[in-house]
Parts: sequence; C-alpha cells; structure tokens
Amino acid sequence: MPGEREAGGWYGISGWSNRLIASRKFQKWAAKSFLTRRMVRREGAALFGLLAGFCHSQVLMALVQFDIFNLLLNGPKTLEELAETCKVPQDRMTILLRAAVALKLLRSKGGGRFALSKTSAALLGVPGLSDMIRHHDVLYRDLSDPAAFFRGETQTELADFWPYVFGGEMEPQAAKTYSDLMARSQELVAEDTLRSLDLSTVGTLLDVGGGSGAFLEHVGRAHPHVKLMLFDLEQVAPTAAPRFAAAGMDDRAQIACGSFKTDAIPEGADSISLIRVLYDHTDETVAMLLAKCWASLPVGGRLIISEPMSGGACPEPAGDVYFALYTLAMRTGKTRSIQEISALCRQAGFDIIKTPKPARAFVTRCLEARKVASASAVNIS
Repeated sequence: MPGEREAGGWYGISGWSNRLIASRKFQKWAAKSFLTRRMVRREGAALFGLLAGFCHSQVLMALVQFDIFNLLLNGPKTLEELAETCKVPQDRMTILLRAAVALKLLRSKGGGRFALSKTSAALLGVPGLSDMIRHHDVLYRDLSDPAAFFRGETQTELADFWPYVFGGEMEPQAAKTYSDLMARSQELVAEDTLRSLDLSTVGTLLDVGGGSGAFLEHVGRAHPHVKLMLFDLEQVAPTAAPRFAAAGMDDRAQIACGSFKTDAIPEGADSISLIRVLYDHTDETVAMLLAKCWASLPVGGRLIISEPMSGGACPEPAGDVYFALYTLAMRTGKTRSIQEISALCRQAGFDIIKTPKPARAFVTRCLEARKVASASAVNIS
C-alpha cells in the first residue's frame, strides 16, 4: 500500500542515506573521491559558516559600534589611525580589521590601509540598518541560552524594548526610541511596498499603527493627490506632525490617537494599510484588528498589508529564522505565511486581490485585499 511504501520504502531509503552520510568512514572516503570531494568541501564550508556565524555577526557589530564604516567613507585609513580613533590596542584592531576583510566587509589596500568594500558601502546606504545592528545587542542577550529561549524560560529584554505590544503605557523616551528606529528602517519597506502595489487610485489612505508617519510620507510623495490619515498610540502618533509639516503635507494629513485593541478604527478612508503590524501580535489580536479594519472601510475598500513573512511550506532564512526568532523574543507575535495571512483576511470578510512576489523577502512581502459586502465573521467588540 502507498502508506507502507512511504513508511518502509522512501523513508527507509532516506534514513539509510542519512546514516551513511553521518558515518565517519564514509565521510573520509567521500573527502578523497574525485566524485564527491567538491560536494564535501562545499557542505563542510556551509556547516562551518553556521558554526562561525555568531562570530561573524559580532565582527559586524564591533565595526558598527566603532563607526568604522563612516570613518572610511571619505577614503582609506591605516591600522594605526583606526586604532587611535577607536581607542583599541593595535594588536586587537588588527584582528578586527583582518576579520572584516575576510568577511568582505572591508578591503585591504596598499600601505597597510583599509577601505570600504561594496558590501559596507551598501550598508551605509540602507536607512536605519546601522541602528538595527546596534539594537541587536538586546536580541543577543535574549538568545544567550538558546535551549532556555526555545523552552520559553527566558524573560526576554526585547519584550520590554517594545512595550506597546502589550498595550501598556510607553514612557516618552521609549516612544521616541521606538518611533525613531521604526522611521529610519521604514524606507526600504515603503519602497518595496510601492513597487509591489499600485496606490494611484487611492483617495484616502489610513495607516494603522503608522508611528511617526514615515510610510505615509513616502505614499504622499509618490501620490500627491492621496489624503493621509494616521492612527497610533497617543504617545507615538503626535510625532508624525513635524514630519508631515516638513514634507509640506500637513494640509492633507490627519492624525488620530488611540489603540486598535480598545478603540474603533477611524472611518473616512477608502484604503487602510498595516505596515509591519500583524507580526507583532497574536492570531486573536490580528483577527480582531482585521475585523475592525473591515468595519471601518466602505464596501470595495482596500486593505494593504506589508511585512516580512514566513515561507510557509518552504521555510526561508528571513521570515523563518531572523524574524521568527525576533518576534518570538517579543513574546506576542509571530511571522506568518502569505497563506495564513490570507486566511485571516478572508475570515474577516475580505477578498484577496493580489499577493505579488516580493522583490526582497528579507525586507517585506505585500498582500492586497478588498472588503466584500458580506458581514464580518469576527467579533470586533
């Protein structure tokens, strides 16, 4: 029978091959054979890359903390110059710089000088990336005992860094830190969202959880006719006013304060955007939020979702490793596949219109839905 064939046939073959590959005797033979040695080297290098990955990330963190990339932006510098500027002993700076060269984060030049590589030059051009790298010190501490972390025994610091996810009050400084970090890291998300979805026919766009208005500013610049509405916590939403004023958009931008957990979503928009919002929250909270969005929109109104997502049946590094662990450390949310988000949207009464292939899955993926005339199946109270 098929089940028996699967259990005793294909699975048996797979199990046999895994045991063979795990055999030290086979590995020694494969490393010498001209048929397999190239594959063995490739697999070995990949395995070592995983083993050494933490050290690689710490080299990157040190380069950012010492601001070495910016120090080299105007031209190469010597080991001695960098060591003196960063107050690091020369023997230790030598190790850091050589590691950076090995990782292709820097280039070694003549005369003992070091320069930016294409990779580090590109890093400087990504808004907010250096800030996110600095912010990772919190995540590193949360992951210091991975076994305890995955058992759920770690009282993670990251959850305290983002207090809004628990619906609690945010101190002014915490709100500013949150708003600044999100605004600086929003540019790539906005760019990829506007590439993936056509917002030229939008009349009024309401950005729920819109922070300091970074996404709406990008929409406003791309589509000068669109009216802008922002809804976020009272500690956060007012920070959007200076941004709109500086961009010359304050005459077509409205700001509303509140929590979508306890308040209704403001009405008056024909489109609602949720930019990096759903993955911060549980399925129950997301279902409630989508139902409230449905209630706020007119029939035919558009819902726009943009955030990093899981690969679903085919796990991928961004959504199923980095963002999955990050949201797990936050203790309230999770990354979801496009299929899971689509199901939640349909449950709320939306039709799925478009799920374009992401340009950069490590930045964001988009979904567009429309409100249909049927009643929402979700309780929004």
